[in-house]
Amino acid sequence: MNEGRLSAAPATPVAAGSPALLLIAHGSRDARHAATVADLVARVRALRPGLDVATAYLDHCAPRIPQVVSRLGSAAVAVPLLLNRAFHAKHDIPAALRAAGAGLPTADVLGPSPLLLAALDRRLTEAGPELASAAVRARTGVVLAAAGSSDPAADAATRAVAAEWRRTRGWAAVEVAYASADGPRVPDALAALRRAGARRTAVAPYLLAPGRLPDRIAGAADGADLLADVLGAAPEVARLLLHRYDAARRTASAAPALTA
Repeated sequence: MNEGRLSAAPATPVAAGSPALLLIAHGSRDARHAATVADLVARVRALRPGLDVATAYLDHCAPRIPQVVSRLGSAAVAVPLLLNRAFHAKHDIPAALRAAGAGLPTADVLGPSPLLLAALDRRLTEAGPELASAAVRARTGVVLAAAGSSDPAADAATRAVAAEWRRTRGWAAVEVAYASADGPRVPDALAALRRAGARRTAVAPYLLAPGRLPDRIAGAADGADLLADVLGAAPEVARLLLHRYDAARRTASAAPALTA
């Protein structure tokens, strides 16, 4: 399936015998996090009527992975609600599934993907409709504000997303900033954009749900002309979750044939 064509895909009824989609989110003490995940799940269900979509959390929220796995059994595909392949994807989720006794096929993380760039575009143009103009983008510098990670590969992936976003959408410049871990903060990135000649600046959180880190980014974005919302339940994110689910399901179905 071509990810670039998913943004216009119609709802597709679920095929008979399809495994459930087990969405695994991190969880947060902030109630907005779970509410956003619920909105995203509703979008996924609308796109794939009849698909059993369940949610489990690594921390802070209920239900946890063992509770949901006990209901679903082995007829499920785990789909991490994560942007980068960092510690949660490499260690926490596999360990939690093993502890639950679940050998489930596990989909790849969401990023990178053209659909995430489309979701970032959506959130920025919601904050500033004038950014739909190529001429306005050409004089606007954007801060891609991510959570940050101690994993160098994850941070390299975020920088690659920033470079691709600038290349494909024609921003004056795109700088990466982090809300945690080491690296530049939002004010540093805004200053770098101005040094690069950007006449307008915007901050785009590369985060999936509201919470402490998005609030930290928003608090540091006072010097920007525009601040976008988190990706949240953007239609592109819902379609990407289904793309990752479908890819993992196909891989799992093909595995017995490859090893026979």
